[in-house]
Amino acid sequence: MTMRRDPTPPALGDARAQGLYDIGQAAALTGVSAKRIRHYESLGILPEPPRTAAGYRLYNDADLHRLRFIQRARTLGFSMKQIKVLLALWSDRARASAEVKAMAQQHVDELGQRIADMQSMQRTLAQLARRCHGDDRPDCPILDDLGGGKPPPRARSGSRA
Repeated sequence: MTMRRDPTPPALGDARAQGLYDIGQAAALTGVSAKRIRHYESLGILPEPPRTAAGYRLYNDADLHRLRFIQRARTLGFSMKQIKVLLALWSDRARASAEVKAMAQQHVDELGQRIADMQSMQRTLAQLARRCHGDDRPDCPILDDLGGGKPPPRARSGSRA
């Protein structure tokens, strides 16, 4: 449905009768909070919508579809910059799917690296936790490792922390 840009904005009831949604309805129908919808508008990835005479934002079905697209891309870990590019590709019916695939594959590779980094952190922390007695003694291999194996420097007398 295309929204007409009338010189006089419609009342909210008239807009709803035309199949348009206010921000609360758009949020409920897409699972994207009203705050986040306004944020997407401020970033320019969601066009600024027309408003009612009272200033309420109005969204059509295409806007809701776009919000669902953004939400799904976020769920898959794409950055806002990447989502902007994906939206442009999605809107360009003359695009080559190779460009989309290359972008997705690059994201897959980046996610794989992040997962490997996190697994390494997990193994290191698990090893340090196993070595720590976790009792009343001050010895702590976890803190020693974080401090580079050296005890903390002594505070100067009279200085405040």
